[in-house]
Amino acid sequence: MRDEPRRDAIRTESAAIGPESAGPLRRLGTWNPRPVAGHVLHRLTRLPSDTKALLLLAAAAHQDAPDTPASACLVLRAAQAAELGTDTLESAERAGLLRADAEHVSFGPRLTARAVYDAAPLRARQTAHRLLASLLDAEHDRLAHLLHLALATPAPAPDLAGDLAGAARTPASAVTDARRALALRRAATLTPDAPERAALLAEAAEHAYRIGRADWARRWTAQTRGLPAGTVARGMAAHVHGLIALRDGPIADAQQSLLLATRLLARHSPKAAVRCRLDAAEAAWALGDASGFRDAVEPLTREPAPGPGDTVAYGVGTRAMLDPGLAGFATGSAVLRGVVARAEHADDIEQLLRAGGAALMVGDVAAAGRISGRALALARVSGPVTAVPRILEHLAYAELRAGRHMQARTHAEEGALAARRIGQRNLVAHHHAVLALVASLDDDATTVRRHADTVEAIAAAHGLRQPATLVSWALARADLARGRPVEAAARLAPMLREDSGQGHFALRMLPVPCFVEAAVLAGTPEPARGPLAAFAVWAELQTDPQAPAQLACCQALLAAFDGSLPEDVEALYETALSRHPQPDNGFEHARTLLSYGRWLRRTRRPAKARDVLRDARAAFDRCGARVWSAHAAAELRATGAPPTSQPSAGLGELTPQQLRIARYVAEGATNREIATYLSVSIRTVDHHLRNVFATLGVRSRVELARLVDRAEALS
Repeated sequence: MRDEPRRDAIRTESAAIGPESAGPLRRLGTWNPRPVAGHVLHRLTRLPSDTKALLLLAAAAHQDAPDTPASACLVLRAAQAAELGTDTLESAERAGLLRADAEHVSFGPRLTARAVYDAAPLRARQTAHRLLASLLDAEHDRLAHLLHLALATPAPAPDLAGDLAGAARTPASAVTDARRALALRRAATLTPDAPERAALLAEAAEHAYRIGRADWARRWTAQTRGLPAGTVARGMAAHVHGLIALRDGPIADAQQSLLLATRLLARHSPKAAVRCRLDAAEAAWALGDASGFRDAVEPLTREPAPGPGDTVAYGVGTRAMLDPGLAGFATGSAVLRGVVARAEHADDIEQLLRAGGAALMVGDVAAAGRISGRALALARVSGPVTAVPRILEHLAYAELRAGRHMQARTHAEEGALAARRIGQRNLVAHHHAVLALVASLDDDATTVRRHADTVEAIAAAHGLRQPATLVSWALARADLARGRPVEAAARLAPMLREDSGQGHFALRMLPVPCFVEAAVLAGTPEPARGPLAAFAVWAELQTDPQAPAQLACCQALLAAFDGSLPEDVEALYETALSRHPQPDNGFEHARTLLSYGRWLRRTRRPAKARDVLRDARAAFDRCGARVWSAHAAAELRATGAPPTSQPSAGLGELTPQQLRIARYVAEGATNREIATYLSVSIRTVDHHLRNVFATLGVRSRVELARLVDRAEALS
């Protein structure tokens, strides 16, 4: 039977699309769609009315899931029901406004569907939605059916709003968070009850946040402020606001919003309050606020604690881990290991995220990788997309801790892109901190500095202490690799003092081995003794499999500086090598070999030094630490070993020691600093430098630096 009124309404109303309908185009938002919209309108005005009607049907079909293509079957059935011409689809495709295949219909530029939809008069849009609703199965496609019906119905419509909200809350796996968000938002528009409208807007904002639409979430939570919202709605809105700020805003603001949400939800929705409490603890962690972290999770240690068991256990375990002494750590570690064990075969992404973090805290790097890998696979299939950057962060840290730096780089690069795509700048900073740490192994100082600049710009604006600490460590490690221990020690010293206001309470031990090495090489070991004593206690906790070996290596460095017997120093180095996890060809193992080989060379045992330094260089090469491999090669040349390849053009006539001094000069080091780096006298440096000038025919340090830079660039 022909549906004459519906066909005529769509044709008549869609024919009115033209420049005079452009008013709504100017109110699309902050991304300035006028060039796209103007281009679309220009094409629309030249199309037949049936083609315009088909485009409107396709645009209306997009409104229940704007980020995904519309069903080609639904659009063509609607066109057939409206008795549009058989060539309308081809006409729309020829106009460059629509693309179609056997399953989907999609628009070209991202804003084309919105431009077509907003250019149509309201009555035409409502007619199109009524037609689409009538073609959808009210039972099997209930949410889509009700959403199109709601978009065709003017407000108020309380019964329809209730049905739509109920369908959006149905736990159906085929229903996406995007469709739930839009349905709840439309239900809020249709309901006449202001408190209910506020609750629906807050609920819609939660789903919008999960799909990475922070713009929707911000707008909808803002709309709750002028409404007489109930306590739960206010708590939900505060939670969403806090989550948005946690990922893309000032962390202190996020912390306060999340604590407010915790208080508002504690009585009426205690399980949601527990989630808010853990999110507030995460904000305190990012801030480096140890007392704030303890205060946030402290109530979870009291019985009975509401919420899922592993959620509460995670809070209890992390709180205990921060207690001073071994007893608290042992208690917390046991609780967190239980969280890890129970998540090995879980499918809940939030549970897997917590377990991945717990595994990193207790030093179970292998479990952290397995669990985070499982979480990533699930998130890529079923979402939420907002979890992907966090999961990739856990994976990158697990790879770093395991010494697999290239894999860490891969995960961090993907994580930074994913976070940037959905507007999570704080997580962009976390991933660039990982990239800076990796770059300190195998890239030039400019690359490390570039990543550090990205982190520092975000960290300074938003108060991120954790990535800022990691970046300072990366810069110090880059200084060490280039023979600048004085600069490295100066960067690290403030991070290790609790009263400095710098560094992160949970990361303070990680840079200690670098600081000890830098302080010893700079000739000022005294400031390193206190941090090393604390590191010795931390190493006993076994949260880092490399820590016992690093401790022995640091003890060897200090013993050598203090003039201990050579056999005692050598015993410490051998202990350090034996403590590295086996099998291990990673970065920390290579650094121990480099330190050992350097000491052997300076104690005039060149033959053994060459063997050890060759092993160090090979280990650095295996883990991709090119800068450190070059450092080991320079130490190897200083033992008198022949170079494996010809030095850079123009420098081949220098002795190994002269070549090292020339490179230090090119980096801007003074003669006193070079003497400290090489453990020789200033007079010896002066002597070598005069010979370098004579051999190369240069007359100033500036000329020498230019020559070295050119030669290194050529090589």
